[in-house]
Amino acid sequence: MKTDRSSERTERDRQFAGFVAEKRGHMLHTARLLTAGDNHLAEDLVQTALTKLFVSWRAFQQAESPNAYIKRALFNALMDERRRIWRRFERPVAEVPEGPGVATGADADPELARALKELPPRMRAAVVFRFVHDMDVADTAVALGCSAGTVKSQTARALDKLRASLSPSATPLIPQGATR
Repeated sequence: MKTDRSSERTERDRQFAGFVAEKRGHMLHTARLLTAGDNHLAEDLVQTALTKLFVSWRAFQQAESPNAYIKRALFNALMDERRRIWRRFERPVAEVPEGPGVATGADADPELARALKELPPRMRAAVVFRFVHDMDVADTAVALGCSAGTVKSQTARALDKLRASLSPSATPLIPQGATR
């Protein structure tokens, strides 16, 4: 018996549209943190990640940890973006202010956003996943595609750098005494 491919596609499209409606805001928040507050780059990362998730929708649905899969897609999009040669030469000509909105985390604290921006992407992702999204070491390792030990060392180094560059009042996301 032949299956109707158009009905399969329609069902996949419906499932994906529901997924986007549910998860896009969360993905955008994560992407903003990964890009240290660059809203335009964050939008690009989410769009790239959603495109790749759509293409691999079946694999995503069978993933053991869908949230780690989403975060991995965002992290891969960030790394791909950083590798683009033209990105290194692009210079903005004017700052366009964003409209009003509710800001949280790095979005609300320019000092924290600046400090996060100074971290290498992998360290920044480790801190965002561990302390903003409250992921454990194992889930963060899956999302970043590295070992648990690498997550611990990247997180510890990132926290040291953040503590050194931030005033004590600007560290709401970094628990005192946290090392990994």
